[in-house]
Amino acid sequence: MSPSRGLDCLHVRLLRATLRTAIRRYSAWTEAVANPQDKVQSYISRSRDPYLNLSIEHYLLQKSPPDSTILFLYTNRPCVVIGRNQNPWLEVNLALLQAAKDSPGKPTEPPALGSVDLVRRRSGGGTVFHDEGNVNWSVICPPATFTRDKHAEMVVRALRALGVDRARVNERHDIVLDQGVRKGAVDEEDTHRTPYTSEASSHKPRPLKVSGSAYKLTRTRALHHGTCLLSSPNLNIIPDYLHSPARPYIKARGVESVSSPVGNIGIEIEAFKSSVQEHYQKMYYPADANGHTSTVVGEEQLDVADIREGYEELKSLDWTFLQTPQFTFSSHPTEEDDRRRPDLPVAARVYLKVRFGSITEEFVALADTSSLAVDSGHKLRLDLQDQKLHEIHDWTAVVDKASGPHNARAGSALGAWLTSMFPRNEAGVMNVGISGALAPGVSTVHDSSGGLQSIQAALPATLEKAFWV
Repeated sequence: MSPSRGLDCLHVRLLRATLRTAIRRYSAWTEAVANPQDKVQSYISRSRDPYLNLSIEHYLLQKSPPDSTILFLYTNRPCVVIGRNQNPWLEVNLALLQAAKDSPGKPTEPPALGSVDLVRRRSGGGTVFHDEGNVNWSVICPPATFTRDKHAEMVVRALRALGVDRARVNERHDIVLDQGVRKGAVDEEDTHRTPYTSEASSHKPRPLKVSGSAYKLTRTRALHHGTCLLSSPNLNIIPDYLHSPARPYIKARGVESVSSPVGNIGIEIEAFKSSVQEHYQKMYYPADANGHTSTVVGEEQLDVADIREGYEELKSLDWTFLQTPQFTFSSHPTEEDDRRRPDLPVAARVYLKVRFGSITEEFVALADTSSLAVDSGHKLRLDLQDQKLHEIHDWTAVVDKASGPHNARAGSALGAWLTSMFPRNEAGVMNVGISGALAPGVSTVHDSSGGLQSIQAALPATLEKAFWV
């Protein structure tokens, strides 16, 4: 036998041994998750990948024993996470996300955060901005023991143990920091009031939201998760990402985010994790509060088939955009949406009805017709029926093709405006105005970090979008 053949055989044996070890390792982890004897489990992720962390969380929801309780802590790289029933064109500045992906290495590009992922999670609620100054906490439990306040109260106790005596749970089940003047002693066990709680008033400072909540309920399990703002360096630029230029023109079904002033708590991430773990153990492991350890998870969990499948689904553009509930986009007031709109840069009217991300009705005219029902000579046939909205790459090309040379200037202006409303998104976009072929792209992810920022830091007056609703 030749020496090279012997080396090949050795390589194959080593590869098989490695695969067997990996299979045993992941099999042991999946068996531990599903172990009916393990009623209380705790996990911490070392990954910063939002798609992976949400997929691990979903796996724990599906595979853990129905009568068990699970704690999962993780931190994500910069990303915008929308709720299961939300509209990305309404909630997010998609053009800014795409600009960051197109220029990932340019720190001079405002807001200089690098690539920011857009993720649609599987739970309800509103839009949240994650970065490495947040810790996401998740508790999975039996539906019979679930309440919307129970585990938010647990996190408040963890914060108070670290000296954050302004923390409480409000009427929306969010965690807030009271900003009032200290009035006196209150019951320390009351997680819904602090010495700084003041009655709502126009001249009194509003509490700062530091952790919202979202939920997912199944027949056998209940999930409550939120994100806790500890030391985010990005508070001043979050409004840039969460302000959609298309918002004034969209009438949407589904859930819209609720505006709230937000702030950093100003404590170390590891201290927060340790305190939450401690109070989770006190709640569910009172006899052995210091003897229960957390299992560390990470990229290796992608070798679990169900997690890999969920991960690929969350990353797909179809999941991100085609799950969007029905909405209309209209440039002018309609019977169903009589709001006044900002003026268009060109005399035109646009009406689109979009269902699950695909266009079902269209009306586009380059004349200021008196009604969207008028079939004027300037009406454009864009032939967008059943077209996926996120796959339209170049609206200028689409409109120019329909408007013809005699309306070239107006058509180009309208196309540019529509592109600003519905910008292209990452890879797999379609230039239907030219060839209809898929144009693959490349996106690069860059992590970002920043220094500690306390709650005393001045917050911009425009910072209103909630981190989690």
